[in-house]
Formats: sequence, structure tokens, C-alpha cells
Amino acid sequence: MRRFLAMLAGVLILVQFLPARSVLAQQPTPSDDDVNELAKEIYCPVCENTPLDVCPTKACAQWRELIREKMQQGWTEEEIKQYFASQYGERVLAEPSLSSPFGIIHLFPPLVVGLLIIVVFRVVKMGRRKAAERTVPEPTEGSVQEELLARVEDELSQYNKR
Repeated sequence: MRRFLAMLAGVLILVQFLPARSVLAQQPTPSDDDVNELAKEIYCPVCENTPLDVCPTKACAQWRELIREKMQQGWTEEEIKQYFASQYGERVLAEPSLSSPFGIIHLFPPLVVGLLIIVVFRVVKMGRRKAAERTVPEPTEGSVQEELLARVEDELSQYNKR
């Protein structure tokens, strides 16, 4: 029995030196910076084009507090964003999902730029091809070029005589 009590005492002493692990129910309250980091990605449903982190209204303060509560409960950022999107619509998200009608709008500018690059490339290529096809016609007898050439030579010879 003494041996058992000695072992039990030794185990209890060793257990005291083990590192303590945090319990989910005792998680610390998220800081204002943590809340604002997520709130800047969510727009105020009431105010026009104002992120929650800078909106001065009382409603936005309540929504920031709701974000804090959801973070304390262990919700992920995506779950919180999805909650706000389901409550107030996709327009509250700074970056809507691509499956929504608003998400497709984000694809439009890169597509337009890509098409413009293709059009410019083709126009330049066509212009070079047409320039290569143009050739200077050889002067023929009695052509305007021969007459001009003769006039230039006459004027040069008169200039050289002076």
C-alpha cells in the first residue's frame, strides 16, 4: 500500500508540471483589431459604401459586437461573412463569391483588358502585313516619276553652275 501511495504522489507531482491547455469555453475575448480586421471586409447594410470597421452608426457598432461574439463562439471568418451575406445579401461582402451575380462583375474588367490586347495585337499584325505588301512601283518611261527626276537633275545642274 505504501508503494501505491508513493507512486500516486509521484504521478500527482509530475502532472502539476505538465503544460496547461486552453479550453474552448475559456477563449479570450477577440481584440478590437481582430474584429476590425474582419469588419473591413464587410460593408454596412445601412450606409452606402462604408465598411463596418469605420462606420460610426450605432447599428454598425452592434454588428461589430456581433462579429466579436461569433469569434468568441469559434466561428471562422468565412462562416461570419456567410452569415452576414445570408442576412443582408451579397452586397455586404467586399469580395462576393463568384457564384453570385455580383461576383461575375469582378470578372468583367480582366476579360475586357484581355480582349483589347488581342485586338491591338491583330491590328498591329495586319498593319505590318499590309506594309509588307506595298511595294514601290518601278518608274516607267513617261511616268510622273521620270519627269520629276529630270526636273530635279536640271535644277541641280543649274545650282552647280553658279
